[in-house]
Amino acid sequence: MNIERWFSGLLALTAIGLLTLAWGYTAPIAYDPIGPRPYPMLILSLLALGCIYLVVRPSTLTHALNLGYTKAILKNIGLCMAFLLAYALTFELLGFPLATALMAFGVGKLFGGSSKACLISGIALGALLYVLFDLLLDVPLPLGFFG
Repeated sequence: MNIERWFSGLLALTAIGLLTLAWGYTAPIAYDPIGPRPYPMLILSLLALGCIYLVVRPSTLTHALNLGYTKAILKNIGLCMAFLLAYALTFELLGFPLATALMAFGVGKLFGGSSKACLISGIALGALLYVLFDLLLDVPLPLGFFG
């Protein structure tokens, strides 16, 4: 349980640091009466409070957990993180629909999906989410090669 307390303490310090950065944030364009600052401040405050609780809670409330991580599970977690990193790095270059389709395909294969099902669902997810955000919610997304 010691590693959990250390990690929670580090995450609490990070959240508090980000909270101090968010405190002074002002948007150049006022599109909302209260501005964009309250949402990150609320999320970071809740994160910091939850982490501080995990650091100071009594050890009688904790018990050791066997999460059952095997090498195969840890490999899949690492690959999933690599797919998400590649998604973040290629989001602007490839565009939202293609980057989303590739990421969904890779993660679908990690979860044991067939290539055909992962390809169809990846393409559908990229296209439908683009339509939802760009056309219905009016959130502009990069098109990459398609733009």
